[in-house]
Amino acid sequence: MEFRTTVKTGENRGWLQHSDHVMLLGSCFSDNIGGKMHGALINAMVNPMGTLYNPMSIARGVQRLIDCEPVAGKDLFMQGGVWNSYDFHSRYSLPDKQAAIDRMNSRIEQGHKALAAARLLTVTLGTAMVYRLKATGEVVANCHKVPQHEFERKMATVQEMVQVLDDMVVRLRAFNPELRIILTVSPIRHIADGLDTNSLSKASLRVAIQEVVSRHRDYCDYFPAYEIMMDDLRDYRFYANDMVHPSDVAVEYIWQAFQATYLDDRSALAVARCERVHKRLQHRPMSTSRETVDRFNADTVSVVRNLIKEYPYLADNHELQQVIDRQ
Repeated sequence: MEFRTTVKTGENRGWLQHSDHVMLLGSCFSDNIGGKMHGALINAMVNPMGTLYNPMSIARGVQRLIDCEPVAGKDLFMQGGVWNSYDFHSRYSLPDKQAAIDRMNSRIEQGHKALAAARLLTVTLGTAMVYRLKATGEVVANCHKVPQHEFERKMATVQEMVQVLDDMVVRLRAFNPELRIILTVSPIRHIADGLDTNSLSKASLRVAIQEVVSRHRDYCDYFPAYEIMMDDLRDYRFYANDMVHPSDVAVEYIWQAFQATYLDDRSALAVARCERVHKRLQHRPMSTSRETVDRFNADTVSVVRNLIKEYPYLADNHELQQVIDRQ
């Protein structure tokens, strides 16, 4: 007797090789999977403008990266003692206006180059709820604690989201013809809006994605992260303490499903090998013996050199290069 429902993702697409460049955009679930990719030493850029949640803001961010459109002083506003942009997460907000502009524009330039080099882009949609600034009518990616009365809060229609996502996909392929795109719905629940609104929001996102994927099946796919969390892992033990975000175990489970869906066999072996090496890099010897510590560090350098010898493209990995440079 089966006591759970396993979500089937279908045959392996082989869309991702370990040597590929990857970009991940969207909700904080992109940060989760991006962290797993970094742990596997995959060259992945995650959310160059910070966490984005709604389709309109994500599409706006994509267009900015494609055009390499810089931030200007007029785009920033002071709130909470720092300079903010409605297109960027608060992690880029700074007390010094020029420093904030420089930080944001640096990430745009990096993101532009990374998107041009990427073979795979994953876009995780978090919510269909959008906040539109009443003064200008623009949809904001982050409210930056500006008073709520300054915004109009509304759920985007399926038709609106299909239009903006379809346009985004078309522009992406025109910019990078080799790019494959994976769309997914974040399993993170937005309970502040109420569970009924959250359900409607996620359902609307799913319907919009299905329509877009059906138009671009050769290079666009849906990965069921939301369904895996809601049905396969239907238990609160798979949530973090806030009962909203997936636990580390859940993220690992979904990451394994992602690998099984998109990584080719050789890349899966490379991921396993690199994850072991990455864990070693995070380890700090507890011994007080200098000789023991030096031996561990020397062995680590040897392990890294052997890894790069087996996978030469890892020579560009900053973390591995730091290990070698410290020798």
